[in-house]
Amino acid sequence: MAPIPVIAVFDVGKTNKKLFLFDENYKIVFERTARFTETHDEDGDPCENLDSLRLSVFDSLREIFKHKEFELKAVNFSTYGASFVYVDEEGVPLTPLYNYLKPYPEDLGKQFYEAYGDEATFARETASPVLGNLNSGLQIYRLKYQQPEVFKKLKYALHLPQYMSYLLTGQMVSDLTSIGCHTALWDFGKNTYHNWLQKENILPKMAPLKPADEVSPPVFPGGEYKVGIGLHDSSAALIPYLVSFNMPFVLISTGTWSISLNPFNQTPLTADELKNDCLNYLQYKGSTVKASRLFTGYEYEQQIKRIATHFQQDVIRYRTINYDAGIVAVLNQQSSLKSSKQEGELQRSVFEQRDLNDFSDDVEAYHQLMIDIVQQQTISTNYVLAGCKVQRIFVDGGFSKNSVFMHLLALAFPQLEVYAASMAQATAVGTALAIHQSWNAKALPHDLIELKYYSGVHNEVA
Repeated sequence: MAPIPVIAVFDVGKTNKKLFLFDENYKIVFERTARFTETHDEDGDPCENLDSLRLSVFDSLREIFKHKEFELKAVNFSTYGASFVYVDEEGVPLTPLYNYLKPYPEDLGKQFYEAYGDEATFARETASPVLGNLNSGLQIYRLKYQQPEVFKKLKYALHLPQYMSYLLTGQMVSDLTSIGCHTALWDFGKNTYHNWLQKENILPKMAPLKPADEVSPPVFPGGEYKVGIGLHDSSAALIPYLVSFNMPFVLISTGTWSISLNPFNQTPLTADELKNDCLNYLQYKGSTVKASRLFTGYEYEQQIKRIATHFQQDVIRYRTINYDAGIVAVLNQQSSLKSSKQEGELQRSVFEQRDLNDFSDDVEAYHQLMIDIVQQQTISTNYVLAGCKVQRIFVDGGFSKNSVFMHLLALAFPQLEVYAASMAQATAVGTALAIHQSWNAKALPHDLIELKYYSGVHNEVA
């Protein structure tokens, strides 16, 4: 029997590191998930274990080559953003992979914005809310001023997807999806790097920009496969939808972050939007995507632990709670607390202020948590809907499987069609699709995404 042609995708999240093999119809034929123990940087802050990550790529490829039923045609990478690997001339990392949640020095932030304009103007130019280390450009600025000797040795600052690609190709490159996501590196009005990089002599430390569909031959032995340059995970998750739908839509991609993405909204960011954690991404073909973000997945995990502890339940129980319209009706009449959007990147729902003794049982408390989260989600998503006619909202990721979340979201947007989008690993599929023409002779499939409609009128699933 002839081996199955496959593409390998390494999908690296903050928590789970996944490897997928897709066949030419983008069906998963092999998958594996791993978690690595975090290490610590020189300040004692937790950070990614770069050695474990690097070795896992090599070990995984060796394993794939042993599977004679597969013929590896290509490899690509998607990872979380705002993370640089600083490499020297030999490609050796010079520092730990700093965590984007690491606190940013107040004096250094003040120095930066005094030099390059007020925060609001700069944020508008770069489509980047002021987020400290989540603005990865400011991480390089920090390196220059806090570790000047390391900065002198720096050949290139590679975003994490491109570092992983480099491991297999020896090619150091930059990609638009990583550069164009709240990095403070890109001038969206001029469609090029912001001039502060030139003034700080940081521009030479940025590897050459390459398109997302570019591939290179490997230096890692094992076969004649192609290697993509890697993508930022939020941008990769959008690709299957752009391939599958022409009608304007918003995608709410849910996980640790809940990100509302509108690739059909080209309006410039306003000061109010920037204050409320809206930003622009560059999608894989270079056009702008308006986005808004919530730290909802993290908030959800923390609060269900609180509910489970209080009511002496197993937290696993909350994976399968069904929507109860009666409970929601009662809670909406009782609650005096309403969500408000807070400035900053780690917004909270109002649920953490609630006394769990006010609820008769954990199911009631759970419904209130989801009401509060969806109130936040509605505010956030409305930012990217403004000024743009959209007919559909797609939800993928963890909350797409959450009956309570989906029903409440449909109620919040009764004028739109709301769908739970089910596909096997949107981020990984998008990462594979980005280099489709380099490894796959078949036409793009039309059945990538299954949709489940939720009505905002009768609270019924159609």
